Amino acid sequence: MDSDRAETSPMRLLPWTDVGGKPCYVVGDGTGYVSRKADEVESIQLDMADELLSHADDLLADDKATGPQIRFLTGRLTESLRQVVRVAESRGSRLDAILPDRPEPGTEEGKPDEDVP
Repeated sequence: MDSDRAETSPMRLLPWTDVGGKPCYVVGDGTGYVSRKADEVESIQLDMADELLSHADDLLADDKATGPQIRFLTGRLTESLRQVVRVAESRGSRLDAILPDRPEPGTEEGKPDEDVP
């Protein structure tokens, strides 16, 4: 890879880690194989999170749900939330790279939100 291109292309946080749990990144314009595979994995992770939330609603509405079922659900929700946060961080970083002067989330033009009655 051309060193000039590596310096100008943003790094993308990938939706998976290495064997030791360290973050993985790809450098490029977002059109290569690894970027496309990351898009697919992110889509699957977000779909699974949505399905898991639906399952959680059902299980929590069931008065006969057991402690082990709730603990299992909590474990899966925790895993899913970690994945969704990683997707959000990755996408936020890519937005920052192309829109460096955008206001912080929850603010307008960098000013804190005001409570509206």
